[in-house]
Amino acid sequence: MDISIALSDNHYTRPITQGRVHPQGARFLPTSVHPSEMFWRQLKYADFDVSEMSLSSLFIASSKGDRRWVALPIYTSRTFFHTWILIRNDRGIHGPSDLKGKRVGVPEYQQTAALWSRGILQHEFGVLAKDITWFMERGPEKSHGGSTGFKPPEGVVLNRIDSKTNIGEMLVSGELDATLLYLNTKNLVDRSQIDVLGHPNIEPLFKDPFSETTRFYRKTGLFPINHTVVMRRELYERHPWLALNIYHAFVEAKRQADEDAKEAIQSMMETGAIQLGQGVESHLWQDQAKKYGMKESKAVLQTIARYIHEQGLSPEPIAIEDIFAPSTLEL
Repeated sequence: MDISIALSDNHYTRPITQGRVHPQGARFLPTSVHPSEMFWRQLKYADFDVSEMSLSSLFIASSKGDRRWVALPIYTSRTFFHTWILIRNDRGIHGPSDLKGKRVGVPEYQQTAALWSRGILQHEFGVLAKDITWFMERGPEKSHGGSTGFKPPEGVVLNRIDSKTNIGEMLVSGELDATLLYLNTKNLVDRSQIDVLGHPNIEPLFKDPFSETTRFYRKTGLFPINHTVVMRRELYERHPWLALNIYHAFVEAKRQADEDAKEAIQSMMETGAIQLGQGVESHLWQDQAKKYGMKESKAVLQTIARYIHEQGLSPEPIAIEDIFAPSTLEL
């Protein structure tokens, strides 16, 4: 059985996109796609049998009755996105609370990185979404929200950025004071292209992101999940055994990726390119980052589900057990 699969190009998915790993009883036909484009194509056209998926857009779509997808507890992207906020340093922004009353860009209001950042701004720093004037880059025709019926939540001021400009240009020109996230890798969905960090008036909100991620993780125990993996519901219903076989294929891909990394580090040490300990830091959240499955991640999934409802993007609280394949709930 051939299964089309779309994945972004990252360390842990590469053994699959390179054709080295397949699930038992099936063969992957892999395509590498930028996440912004991949999620838009899946939500709008359902191009692939299996793919990475924006966690927030999946939850939002499911809460509104879109049941085309079954999720698997595989997490291909995790990071502390609130530390990616960029600001203009000439607008009196010295900390998160100074974002109140400011004009802030966001590629897409409902994307997972934005959900996490707004939730953390609210619960850690007392900054509500309604305290900010938002400017969104993606239009309805090429946004995830265009397929999930997105409407700005009540009380939130959201402006659509004109198609002739983008977040990068507006940040450089001073039309924006900050951006929650900046995406300038070329794809069919995002329009920004400028390397804004080369501009003297633009810098990260958190000057020491490692200290902030350490503080946040020690306090909450949460390592935010950005992407999960989905399969067509009709495929799952015809072949329910595929869910676990695909899950185990991703676990094997992760194992191979870790072996590849070890070999690369060993080779660089032998040639003197790096020395032991150089550039290989041990993070508090490192073990959690390596784990797939539901049990280890349930608190994180429940938190993002709560943020989605709190922020007015789902009509009812989301039950994660209704979204993931039943056979994976005890993993």
